[in-house]
Amino acid sequence: MLRFSANLSMLYPEHDFLERFNAAARDGFTGVEYVGPYAEAPETIVERLKSNNLTQVLFNLPAGDWAAGERGIGALPDRVAEFQQGIGEAIRYATALGCAQVNCLAGIPKAVSAEAAEDTLVANLAYAAPRLADAGIKLLVEPINPFDIPGFFVSGPTQAIRILDRVGHDNVFLQYDFYHVQRVQGELVATFKALLPRIAHVQIADNPGRNEPGTGEINYPFIFAELERLGYDGWVGAEYKPKAGTSDGLGWLRDYRG
Repeated sequence: MLRFSANLSMLYPEHDFLERFNAAARDGFTGVEYVGPYAEAPETIVERLKSNNLTQVLFNLPAGDWAAGERGIGALPDRVAEFQQGIGEAIRYATALGCAQVNCLAGIPKAVSAEAAEDTLVANLAYAAPRLADAGIKLLVEPINPFDIPGFFVSGPTQAIRILDRVGHDNVFLQYDFYHVQRVQGELVATFKALLPRIAHVQIADNPGRNEPGTGEINYPFIFAELERLGYDGWVGAEYKPKAGTSDGLGWLRDYRG
């Protein structure tokens, strides 16, 4: 049976960050993920995880100034020192929280060539991968469609795999978000199946609207069945904008679990 995690950066918007852990557990999620834990002390988050019997599934490497619109720094040539410093901070939090994987957001390079941005990202991933491996933490890379985040450097699975191949380390994996893949190319299950050995984490939302499964065109009952049939053993992250209240929109999860 699939394991589902709640993305607390998007779900339960009526609650503050720490209360979202409690809400996710009440609704039957067994794992959580979010943009980053860095605004809270590790022990504060650990207490929320333990008291709710939740697994910390994923968070991002330090991603720059999120409030100002930055969406990662992995491909930004002038932020390499900051990126490298962030690896140590991510390891510190992941170790404390028992988190086995972290995601690298490439960011939105400006006034730099695509070649320079890719070279920077490859070098940063090559720096991070062995250090995270030594700490027992997987490094992920997420493609994000260019409609939701214009200018985001890694926009699709083909580009992401090319970058991972250039890095050439066995501790760099793909984060596969069905919503983002639908927006750039479709062929969701066929692409997932072809890339399965490279995929460490899955995320879901429906299209259009990036709302909960069952509100759009993506056939999630079929996808969930295929994930099980193909033997996917990672987590499935619910990363969407609730159309109504989060709890009211969890029919998809209740239907899956019967």
